[in-house]
Amino acid sequence: MTTHTPGVSAVQLQRQLGIDRYETAWGMLQKLRRAMVRPDRDPLKAEVEVDEAYVGGPEAGLRGGRELLTKALVVAAVEIRGRASGRVRLLVVPYASSRSLTGFVAAHVERGAIVRTDGWAGYLPLADLGYRHRPRVQGDPTRAAKLLPRVHRVFGNLQTWLRGTHHGVGHDHLQSYLDEFTFRFNRRRTPMAAFQTLLGLATLHGPTTYNRLYRSE
Repeated sequence: MTTHTPGVSAVQLQRQLGIDRYETAWGMLQKLRRAMVRPDRDPLKAEVEVDEAYVGGPEAGLRGGRELLTKALVVAAVEIRGRASGRVRLLVVPYASSRSLTGFVAAHVERGAIVRTDGWAGYLPLADLGYRHRPRVQGDPTRAAKLLPRVHRVFGNLQTWLRGTHHGVGHDHLQSYLDEFTFRFNRRRTPMAAFQTLLGLATLHGPTTYNRLYRSE
């Protein structure tokens, strides 16, 4: 799950381990995903790109590109390290409101950091929260990837992974898959260290019960 580039699906794990029921393999992977978030992880620092996207693909007719209909809205923050990307954070949010977006930034980005966003009004309160906000109005939606290249690259990789490895993920459990993607992305250059890290993190979390796995449904 940590060292194979595309990860592993429940179907693949079921076959490899000879497990009779798909639900058993899925439950094992879900428990590992819940252990992938370090409780005291450091916030993103220095300079960060932030944007949001609908996971599941674009949908025609969305007013302003931000109405939540049948798609899951995900906000992402990516550290800028020269032309490369540093660490990432991902979160499912109910709306592209200032409360959702600035709350995400406040929880995951260090105060005083430069935060680069598009011109969406939901990000405007960031300056009042102690961030050096650098909004840029994109105009034509096709320019978004040029203004915020790192975060859009992350969204592209996320969509490819969800479709390719898991053939789509339901909204009820999407956050745990985002946590796995975040864990793997942040350790993409050190897969064996990721293996050791997950073993250690698993000892910091309490047991994950059946009810916890399925209560979102």
